[in-house]
Amino acid sequence: MLAPPVASAPGSRPPLTIEALQQEAVAFAREESVHAEPSLFGVTDGKTVGTYLEQKFRTYVASRYEVTRGNSAKGIDFPILDVDIKVTSRKQPQSSCPFKSARQKIFGLGYSLLVFVYDKTDDATCRTSRLNMLHTIFLDASTTADFTMTHRLREMIADGANREDIVAYLNDRSLPVDEIGAQQLADEVLRAPPPQGYLTISNALQWRLQYGHAIEVAGAVAGVRRLGG
Repeated sequence: MLAPPVASAPGSRPPLTIEALQQEAVAFAREESVHAEPSLFGVTDGKTVGTYLEQKFRTYVASRYEVTRGNSAKGIDFPILDVDIKVTSRKQPQSSCPFKSARQKIFGLGYSLLVFVYDKTDDATCRTSRLNMLHTIFLDASTTADFTMTHRLREMIADGANREDIVAYLNDRSLPVDEIGAQQLADEVLRAPPPQGYLTISNALQWRLQYGHAIEVAGAVAGVRRLGG
């Protein structure tokens, strides 16, 4: 069971920072891994598990730090820090996020991700469930673009590709953008090649994010930190 917060005078809690958020994620994952949760027994819906864990972590952090709400219109969990929480099962490490523009697939989502990867087991005797937190990973905003697309674009630029080459590639990959938008993206790519991304982003009404590459390289490349697991 998670330790209760230490009582403090109003306004005495420290402000939340990226570093503190990462430290608390490690502690939370460690304690959650041994917590027996009755409400999740028999639950197979990943969205239900994700909502449970996200809400519990936000409450956990808010009990220890002053969490400024920031711009809630961003639609992410910690807008003041530009960080969103993602929870995913080991069996299929993926989740979704709102589609804002095709540019996100090349230059990143525009915010960082704190990813919890769990393995769920049920105890039929006690009728409880346990979420063993296998990986806790922090992806800096600069690493949240699509792995394959950024890798190929960087190769093309190194090989001397021009605007027409890049537009043709974007069209071939069915990037959800019109011809003018593709030309504008090509110009931007030529001006400033995108950093290497470590997500797999599938086109849909919402972006479908897959975390296989991030799990593999966490702790070995800049911008993708393995906090735990």
